[in-house]
This record gives sequence, C-alpha cells and structure tokens, in this order.
Amino acid sequence: MYNLQAPRERQLLWLLALTQFTIIMDFMVMMPIGPQIMHAFTISPAKFATAVSVYSWCSGLSGLFAATYIDRFDRRRLLLTIYALFALSNLACATAHSYPMLLAARAFAGMTGGVLASVVMAIVADVIPVARRGAATGVIMTAFSLAAIAGVPAGVMLGAHFSWSAPFVLLTVLSVVVWIGGMRIVPSLREHLASKPAPLATVLPQLWSLLTRPQHLTAFALTFIVMSSHMLVIPFISPMLVLSHGIAPGQLSWLYMAGGAATFVTSRWVGRLADRYGKHRMFRLMAVISMAPVLFVTHLPDVTFVAMLAFFPFFMVAMSGRMIPMQALLTAVPAPANRGAFLSANAAVQALGTGCGAWVGGLMLGSGPGGQIEGYGMNGLVAVTLALVAVVWIGRVKAPAGRDVARPVAAEPLGEA
Repeated sequence: MYNLQAPRERQLLWLLALTQFTIIMDFMVMMPIGPQIMHAFTISPAKFATAVSVYSWCSGLSGLFAATYIDRFDRRRLLLTIYALFALSNLACATAHSYPMLLAARAFAGMTGGVLASVVMAIVADVIPVARRGAATGVIMTAFSLAAIAGVPAGVMLGAHFSWSAPFVLLTVLSVVVWIGGMRIVPSLREHLASKPAPLATVLPQLWSLLTRPQHLTAFALTFIVMSSHMLVIPFISPMLVLSHGIAPGQLSWLYMAGGAATFVTSRWVGRLADRYGKHRMFRLMAVISMAPVLFVTHLPDVTFVAMLAFFPFFMVAMSGRMIPMQALLTAVPAPANRGAFLSANAAVQALGTGCGAWVGGLMLGSGPGGQIEGYGMNGLVAVTLALVAVVWIGRVKAPAGRDVARPVAAEPLGEA
C-alpha cells in the first residue's frame, strides 16, 4: 500500500475524478443530444440505442482484454497512454459525417474508455486503504455529478446552438487539459510489479481462472444486474422528454445541472455512510429508494418543466447512490495481486450490462404516429425487477476473510478541498 501525503492524495483523487468526468461525459452526452443525433442521421430509437450500446460493448471487450496486461505496467504510464488515445477518439466522433462513421468512432471511444475506468479504480485500490475506500470512491463518483452539472449541460447547449458534434470538440479540448494535469500529479505506481508477471502463455488460463472463481462470478453478476437496470431507463429519458412531452432540447441542460448539483453533495455523503454502516446495507437502502423515481419517470404524466426540474435531482441522487457502495464493495473482493485484472474484468462486465440494457431497452420502445416514444413503462417495470434481484443478490458478494468490508468502521474525512 502506498503512503501518500494527504495533500498529494487529495490532488490525485480529484485528478482521477476529472479523468472519470471526461469518460462519463463522453458516454452521458450521447443521451441528451439523442434527439439531434436521431434527426441528423435519420435513425430510429433502436438505432440510436445501438449507437449507445456499441460504446459499451467495445468498452467491455477492451476492459476484458486489459485484464491480461493491466498489472504488467506502471499505472501512471498506462493511464497517460490510454487517455491520449481517448482524446483522439473524441476527435473522431466530432468529425463523423455518417451513421456508420459515428458507430466506428463510438466503438473506438469505448475501447479506450473501458480500459481507463479500470485503471482509475485500480489506482484508487492501490493508494487508499479499505477503511477509507468508500469515501474515496465517493470522490471519484463526483465525476458523475460534475458531468451532470457542467459537462452534459454544456454539451446540450453546444448541441442545441451549433451541432450535435460540438460536445465532442469540447471533450477533446478538456481531455488534453486533464492529460497535462495527469503528467504533473499522478506518481509512478509500480508496487504491484514487485512480483514477476506471469508469462503470456499462461495469461489466458489465469484470466479464465479469474473469471470463473465463484466469489468473482457472484460479484460480476451483481454488476451486470445493476447496470442493466440502469440502462433500461437512463438513455431514453431525453428522447422521451423531447419527443413525448414537448420539452425543448435546450431545457434539458437545466435538468442535468440540477440533478448533478444534488449528487455532487450526496455522493461523498453516501460514500462515508457506506464506510460507517456497511456497503451491503447502504446499497440495499439506495436500491429500494431508487425504485420510486424509476417508476415515476417511465410512467411520466403530463407535468410542467418546473415539476420535472424539481424531480430530476431526486432521480439522479437515487440512481448514483446505489453505485457508490457497490463499487467500494467490489474493490475488496479480489486479492491485491489480482486487483487490477479483476477490476478490468468487472469493468468489462459493467460495460456489457450497460450495452445490453440500452440495446434491449431500445428494442422495447417504439414510435407513435406523432413521433412520440411508446413502451417506456415496461422498461421501468423490468428495471425495478432487476433492482429487487440486486437487493437480494448483494448478500452473496463478500470479501475474503481478513478484508471484511461489511463491518462498519470509523472513517476519517477524505477528499475535501
């Protein structure tokens, strides 16, 4: 375990949060600009769902492949190399002029984003002790809030006033800035290289062993269930609001800004509560709370924009709140020597669940005579059913003896500026 001074640790955590911010914005911004993309390329909700899913599927495949090499390199060098490719992928998205080109660019972005997500969590697990990892995960998860407060609204406004490609131009610029920050802040992290890496000829059998280990399979199943539940609903909120409820595309930025502002505060609270009362207990609480807003948004009556503005923060807090204790719990499941590989494989499963949820959700939807979205209520019912399964299933996800993360602990504050 590395021993960084508190100021350096905070700088590193916030740099990783900004890295996650660009990754999450890259994925999230596709959803609110969905109406513009559907119009620009003349595609159906199902084809739009495919454009969202291809990112996740490629992210999953690249994350799974990363499990064969992520523990063979200095974390710093790997992070900076893959992040440079991520910046190029956003430039490719911005310059796509046809639907096939957009799919290819999104696939490229997914390949880089999948590896980056696992590297970020591997660094957190290397640097932060288990007792404070929930709070640290909460800091990293503020990237979701930052993306919702600043990134997505800025992307929506740019998309509404210029073109759907403008948000990806912004992402390219932001990625370059964060990459420069990474050069200055991220230290060399080589402790995991103390033991000689296994020969490549043994990597695939070892990966198979990693994937099929019972406690790992249980954790992967939880990840898949939760992400599928998320993505049955989230990608289609903006198209539904614009096409079925008459909300202007430019107004969507206010919804994401309000929701992001709320989760910016609550994500760290949820992380600390998970450390204090247990990851399992906090996940179950947030999963149950999330069911009400999911059912409401998927069976949305005719409401005013002001009412939707008041509701959206509650929805986003509930949905992001169940991710924080789950992510913190999963970092303690593998042995330290396999942590990077496990988190890469878990990121792959997470992306697979994301892609399958969005794809299946798109297949369940249709277009009405006036262009409105139909069938969204069934998406919500299936999402809630999966959340109930996750509430039961998380009891099977446990850390090995000696790394008990279910036991409440007294955690010190972490990551405050």
